[in-house]
Amino acid sequence: MPDPKPIPSFPLLLQRFFVEHLGNQRAVSPRTIAAYRDTFRLLLSFAEAKIGKAPTRLALADLDAQLILSFLDHLEKVRSNGARSRNARLAALRSFLKYAAHHDLTALPVIEQALAIPMKRFERPVLGFLSRDEMQAILDAPDARTWAGQRDRALFSLMYNTGARVSEVIGLRVGDVLVDGSSVAHLHGKGRKERSVPLWRTTTSLIRSWKRRLDDPGEGHFLFPNRGGGRMARSNVTQRLELAVSAATERHPGLARRSISPHTVRHTTAMHLLQSGVDIAVIALWLGHESPATTHMYLQADLAMKERTLNRLQPTAAAPHRYRPPDQLMQFLMSL
Repeated sequence: MPDPKPIPSFPLLLQRFFVEHLGNQRAVSPRTIAAYRDTFRLLLSFAEAKIGKAPTRLALADLDAQLILSFLDHLEKVRSNGARSRNARLAALRSFLKYAAHHDLTALPVIEQALAIPMKRFERPVLGFLSRDEMQAILDAPDARTWAGQRDRALFSLMYNTGARVSEVIGLRVGDVLVDGSSVAHLHGKGRKERSVPLWRTTTSLIRSWKRRLDDPGEGHFLFPNRGGGRMARSNVTQRLELAVSAATERHPGLARRSISPHTVRHTTAMHLLQSGVDIAVIALWLGHESPATTHMYLQADLAMKERTLNRLQPTAAAPHRYRPPDQLMQFLMSL
C-alpha cells in the first residue's frame, strides 16, 4: 500500500497557490496577483502581531474565522478601508482557502468556518453621468490646433464611443484601432478579456486625422502616447480631462460644481446607450462586463432619475399619501 501524500505546510501551499494555481493554471493578470499578494502581506503581518507567529511558522489551521474577522476589522478601523476594499481582501483569502481545501483535508473544519464569513453589504453611490450637451462640450474643448489638443479630442471621443476603462484606452496600440473599411476598436480588458467595439463616423474621422499626425504610426506604437512617445499614465488622462472640463464650463457653468473623472465618461456612455433604447445585454458586451448583472446598476440609476422627475411633476396641491399599516403585526414589520 503506497504511503499517503505528506500534507504541505502553509508556506508551501501559499507559494504553490501563487505560482502554480494563479500564475499557471488560471493565468490571472499581474494586477490580480499583485492585489492578492498585498492582501497576504497585510494578513501575515497582522497574524504575527496578533498570535505571535512568524509567517513561516504559521499553519493553515491558524487562519481560522476568528483571526480573519479580526483582520477584516483591523482593515476597517485601523487602516480606514471601506467595505469595497474589505470585500476585495476577503475575496483573495477565500480564493486561497478554496485552493488549500483540496490539499489539506485536516484543515477542512477551519476552512469551512472561514469561508462562511460573509461579504459586507454597502450602499452603492448614485452614478454620476453627463448630459449629451455637457459631454459634447468636453469633447470640443481641447484645442485641435495643438498636438496635445488633437490627441485629447481623439482620446476622449474614443473613450465616450467605446466606454473604455482608462487602463484599456492608454494601452491601445495603433494597430488596435481600424479606421479603414469597418471602423472598430479592439480593446484589451480586465482579466485578459478582449472585445471589439464599432466606431462612430465622428470618432473614426478624429482617429484617422490623429494617426496622420503621429511621428511614428507603426502598428505596435501607442495610439495615444505622452510627449516622450511612451504610454500615458492614468493621472495624465485625468489631468487632461480636468483641463477639458474646465474649458467646457464656459458653455456649461454647472460642470464646475461636479466631480468628473475618466470613469464618469464610461458611465455616461452606458447611460446614453440605455436612454437610446439599447438592450441592457448589449450594453454589458459594449462595456466588457463579465456579467450583465453589473450593468443593471445603470438601469437602476435611470429608473431612480425618472422617479425623481415624476415626483417633481406631481401637482403641488396634491396632499402626500402615506401608507398606514392595517394592524399591529404590520406596524411591527414596518418598524424593523
